[in-house]
Amino acid sequence: MTLSDHTVSAFDDDLNFIISKVSEMGGIAESMLARSMVALKSSDKEMCKAIIKEDKVLGNLQREVDEAAVLMIAKRQPMAQDLREVIGALRISTDLERIGDLGKNVAKRSLRIEDHLPPKKLLRGLQHLTDSALEQLKDALDAYVNKDTAEAREIWERDDEIDNLYTSVFRELLTYMMEDPRNMTFCIHLLFCAKNMERVGDHATNLAETIHYIVTGSSNILEDDDQD
Repeated sequence: MTLSDHTVSAFDDDLNFIISKVSEMGGIAESMLARSMVALKSSDKEMCKAIIKEDKVLGNLQREVDEAAVLMIAKRQPMAQDLREVIGALRISTDLERIGDLGKNVAKRSLRIEDHLPPKKLLRGLQHLTDSALEQLKDALDAYVNKDTAEAREIWERDDEIDNLYTSVFRELLTYMMEDPRNMTFCIHLLFCAKNMERVGDHATNLAETIHYIVTGSSNILEDDDQD
């Protein structure tokens, strides 16, 4: 093996380590979001507490990615797409850590609602919003692994769907509060939960833009996919 081969191999190993950590973060963030909705619907306090604790795991993984990326840039001095891979992983890990925060926030809201479960009809809209946000996130993570710019652009273009679902949930909860002020407390908590899920869609859009940047070198996802 030549020195050049050794350098390339070491770079690939370092990059694969970073990508594996980002993928691990994605799995945890997805799980936290999905389980936060389950905990809300079932008033499962133990699940809520587990989700809140798991946020620290996500934070530790992000720090691992940060440290590995900084060290890799210093040692390997990557260029062009190699450098964009590292910078992209840093961006994506930040978005995933914030998505975990959103799942943790929903779990905290669930604890504050305590044993007063909202009517099931109010949770249907929120569940639909959550399912859509999770689908966006899953598709974005798949696009990252596959470096699929076409899928990334499709995710970016679907952002309005989640915004519209959020608006629908907001109006429904507002109407319910106006009909009976006694519903105000848990409806406000549900509004915050819905806003958290809407923000997940925004972060999925960020992921799509980062994927496009990694592959093409352009931050404008509307541009043609011209790789260097």
